[in-house]
Amino acid sequence: MKFIQSAQSAILTWAVQRRLANVEHIRRYPHEAQQQVLHELLQTARPTDWGRRYGFSDVLSAREFAQRVPISSYEELYPELERVLRGEANVLWPGVVHWFAKSSGTTNARSKYIPVTRESLREGHYRAGRDMTALATLYYPDINILGGKTLSLGGTHGPNPFRPAAAGSRVGDVSAVIMQNLPAWAEFVRTPPLELALLDEWEEKIERIARHVLTVDVRVLAGVPTWMIVLLRRVTQLAGASSILEVWPKLGLFLHGAVAFGPYRELFRQLVPSPHMHYLEVYNASEGYLALQDEPNSEDLLLLLNHGIYYEFLPQDQWEVPEPRAIGLDEVQLGRTYALIISTNAGLWRYKIGDTVRFTSLAPYRIRISGRTKHFLNAFGEEVVVENADAAIAAACQATGTTVRDYTAAPVYFATHDGASRGRHQWLIEFHQAPAEPNQFVEVLDHTLRQLNSDYDAKRHRDLALTPPQLTVAPSGTFEQWLAARGKLGGQHKVPRLSNSRELIEEILLQLKK
Repeated sequence: MKFIQSAQSAILTWAVQRRLANVEHIRRYPHEAQQQVLHELLQTARPTDWGRRYGFSDVLSAREFAQRVPISSYEELYPELERVLRGEANVLWPGVVHWFAKSSGTTNARSKYIPVTRESLREGHYRAGRDMTALATLYYPDINILGGKTLSLGGTHGPNPFRPAAAGSRVGDVSAVIMQNLPAWAEFVRTPPLELALLDEWEEKIERIARHVLTVDVRVLAGVPTWMIVLLRRVTQLAGASSILEVWPKLGLFLHGAVAFGPYRELFRQLVPSPHMHYLEVYNASEGYLALQDEPNSEDLLLLLNHGIYYEFLPQDQWEVPEPRAIGLDEVQLGRTYALIISTNAGLWRYKIGDTVRFTSLAPYRIRISGRTKHFLNAFGEEVVVENADAAIAAACQATGTTVRDYTAAPVYFATHDGASRGRHQWLIEFHQAPAEPNQFVEVLDHTLRQLNSDYDAKRHRDLALTPPQLTVAPSGTFEQWLAARGKLGGQHKVPRLSNSRELIEEILLQLKK
């Protein structure tokens, strides 16, 4: 048996390391890769309703494609998406789509249903997974990743509400869709088994997974930091150990995504107290696997350019105009903030994903996720994006020796004696351990935001438009209860970090009063 396992591990190692050549191709030939992706997307989608409507049978250049096909939000594309959800074939992509990722990546209450095709799984999620595994084995050979198990923590799936009688049509968290359809090579190296990984009741899921993995040789963690923290604490508690390393001595890597890792970094150092523990970020959304951290000493993410996604970028001054003009990869500039526009092999065409990025390198093309087009603070012209907020939270945590579980922020409006409008930001924060000096936390938060964001600094000058931030400490479990009340507990569901209205924060504060 050991010989068979060793042989399987050797074959897997050889297979994933072949992907290193693909990563290098992306770095060296980005524009050629994107041209090929666009060509394949248009050729494949020619016989669809969408392809016929916009003349995909013609040989379209990137410019002609942008001129013919409109940029669409989820709401604008929804009439076609609803047809796909109801089982119609050849609408946006050839054939019938059976799987959909249910996303909470929107500020309104309605969930989004994102189609997940065989091609998007095979050429996107799984191909990128092999790329990430290849890079990890290159950079961290001492872990021997494929010699043990990767503990992946994800969501669940259920029947498609638009086709309840269709047993084969399912919707769920993208992590659950990916796990349910994993190829055999991936199942060989992951834990826990699907019957536990896909449980829909999160308290039961955490407990049963924790008990199962007590005796498993876990070497890699993969998932959202918030829920991984809960699991690690429970495993340590069940084992009667002082550290998770007593349970998993060969643990050496955490592949994290969905939320910014900065506010959680110190807490993970405490939970996994080893100088040999490594962290790599992935940008794996419901719409596809977009980027990954390809260098261990940099937090920048390599944009994946031959994984079934064609990219365009919307400059900030184009976000709210009636007919926005997107630019191509060859026109982007360093340091500028862009909204992502993607066309994919799941049938999303010039789709506004809602995320914003800024480029940190153009050779190769690397990005950082800066926030969302709808999740930012700009009530007073301060232009605070999620990237600023996460960095400021992390700095305040480090300065005060505390850690944050979750947070959200919103504006507070009030008028001065002369009738001028001023305000402040209210930060509702749930701590793992509240700071001993809350005022110091606020001061560092404010100071860091002023350093990072000149617009915020200008509004804070002499308290002319913004007064110092207000900190409201949320009791333990506040955000978890709010997510549960909305049916969004677990998986990749997350609390919107920033909002220009007080609707969300007031809803959570009202919950605390009950």
